[in-house]
Amino acid sequence: MNSTKLFILPITVALTLSACKSSQREISDDAVILKKDSTMPDTSKSFEYISEQFADLRILRYEIPGFNELTLQQKELLYYLSEAALCGRDIAWDQNYKYALTIRKTIDAIVENYKGDVNSADYKNFIVYAKRVWFSRGIHHHYSSDKFMPECSQAYFTSLIKGLDISLLPVKQSETKEAFITRMMPVIFDPKVAPKKVSLDATKDMIINSAVNFYEGVNQEEAIAFYEKLTDRKSKTPVMVGLNSKLIKENGVIVEKTWKVGGMYTKAIEKIVYWLERAITVAENPEQKSALEKLVVFYKSGSLKDFDDYNIAWVKDSNSAIDVVNGFIEVYEDPLGKKGSYESVVSVKDFEASKRIAAIGANAQWFEDHSTLFPEHKKKNVKGISAKVINAVMESGDAAPSTPIGINLPNNEWIRETHGSKSVNLGNIVEAYDKAAGGSVVNEFYYNEAIKKNVLDYAGLADKLHTDMHEVIGHASGQIEPGVGQPHETLKNYASSLEEARADLVALYYLMDEKLVELGVMPSLDYGKAAYDEYITKGLMVQLSRLKLGDNIEEAHMRNRQMVAAWAYEKGKSQNVIEKKTENGKTYFVIKDYLKLRVLFGELLREIQRIKSKGDYQAGKNLIENYGVKVDLALHKEVLERYKKLSMAPYQGFIQPKLIPVMEGGKIVNVKVEYPTNFMNQMLEYGKNYSYLPAEN
Repeated sequence: MNSTKLFILPITVALTLSACKSSQREISDDAVILKKDSTMPDTSKSFEYISEQFADLRILRYEIPGFNELTLQQKELLYYLSEAALCGRDIAWDQNYKYALTIRKTIDAIVENYKGDVNSADYKNFIVYAKRVWFSRGIHHHYSSDKFMPECSQAYFTSLIKGLDISLLPVKQSETKEAFITRMMPVIFDPKVAPKKVSLDATKDMIINSAVNFYEGVNQEEAIAFYEKLTDRKSKTPVMVGLNSKLIKENGVIVEKTWKVGGMYTKAIEKIVYWLERAITVAENPEQKSALEKLVVFYKSGSLKDFDDYNIAWVKDSNSAIDVVNGFIEVYEDPLGKKGSYESVVSVKDFEASKRIAAIGANAQWFEDHSTLFPEHKKKNVKGISAKVINAVMESGDAAPSTPIGINLPNNEWIRETHGSKSVNLGNIVEAYDKAAGGSVVNEFYYNEAIKKNVLDYAGLADKLHTDMHEVIGHASGQIEPGVGQPHETLKNYASSLEEARADLVALYYLMDEKLVELGVMPSLDYGKAAYDEYITKGLMVQLSRLKLGDNIEEAHMRNRQMVAAWAYEKGKSQNVIEKKTENGKTYFVIKDYLKLRVLFGELLREIQRIKSKGDYQAGKNLIENYGVKVDLALHKEVLERYKKLSMAPYQGFIQPKLIPVMEGGKIVNVKVEYPTNFMNQMLEYGKNYSYLPAEN
């Protein structure tokens, strides 16, 4: 996350999470490499990490190492925070699309009450659609943002609804079943209705062409003008204007509907607050208690100043074993990069694995001083980077089922510069990806046996280090020049891609530096070379497997990776830094000079930091549009054909563990953890137990 949720294994195995306006969140990408460098203990050799596969998705499971050894107070705290996390999941659904909850409630009712032939082709196709909706929290793909439709017929879908009692359907007041069907079928089946959840096509009105439920009745020009009036350019402590509200036009007047107790989403937020207040009673220390108390204050007031106060307190809580991200964090789903999606990640520190990431964080000033940035853009005093490896206990909202693997928060730039930030690597999530991974992508897309062997041997640790450097050093580096606004204001719809590229480049630059060997976190530069091989091949080729043939790239992390890789390829042509080879009808990108490539990465890093520091919108736009958006059609077709033969799902997500309190005499005397195995059952259970919002908000 610079945010937070970086929904793949860094491209390294994968990609990134950030709330920046460019979220600084690392998310796992393909998770297809068999890692040999896992540092997490194998707590259960019999644990089944893979649950099922459907459409382009694979469902995994993860363990919580050491849970049984925690104190009762810690277990109780984790239980309360997990309940708070789940109570907000409806918010993320509604934010994704105005009718997402209506569709989910309809699907849930059908699945729970269907009495027909469960083995028919139509019903099986319907179930796949249901699972896709549950996974994406709506009818738009969680990554590509494109609308997907059922493979069963509209007539069959209609028959399923007709078979339900109207009391089970989320109909409007006085609405008949027939009217409900007439209203909802185009929403589900018409490809022209809400075709894109988030449109970043700068040639069109991005708000009107996006289906996200952050704006209603307003266009892009009106929204920008509205928030421009609220932005204090002179403030040294500006809030992230618009982060926790929906902008709507009522009777010709544009107003904000704030997400808070007593405001929009109040029924869900009241439940979040209830469990947070329970958590406060068992906080580990005064710092953690203070942070949780300030989070409750924010949820009750809706004041973004209160949200900043909470983030400052949260950053100061660096000693607690248990931590939580909860709130409106990442702004990826807003085409203007202002609205925060609800998410929560509840975690416990992995003390042994944290030694690696802590060693990197402790040397943050060295990395800043030796970077390629212009002197005026370097921080003279890097503040408070708290770095650790955590084990996820519960993820919800925008962080589930597709999850980040790394997080760096908070996203408000002035807080980061003044008070510091927290960077984490989600150790057990990475471990689950590793355990479920295979080597087929390596065998298909890497040029020769030597490169394949290096990637298989070294990429595991290299990926972890990439995430560490991306989150701990990358997002925390650099500074904005005086008088320049927040990146999401100056760089607008390109801010997220540019921030992720900036953090990636910091990681890439130092992965070929002897400093990591000196610190004892990397055995040799061979690991850096494996990271370079992965980044170039995935950025230019493998990630294209996620796109439909002919589509341009719109997702921020994909734009970031292609832009970095394509820019380096083009700029290094004269020196033959990266060679494009074609053999037996297959294309490969082969690095010929790793040190020269490192120099190129350093040059691009300096330029992107300059763009951020000065708020140079046009230069940022040129980088993304020229290198990160358009796709070579012939190469794309080739990648799709090669990837299809692997029979692999390119996206992965998780079933969440279940915390169960053991009660005696009205008190919790223990908390047990269970690991559900059925994705559909968990989604139905969540729909029953944590559904607090009406169908349409």
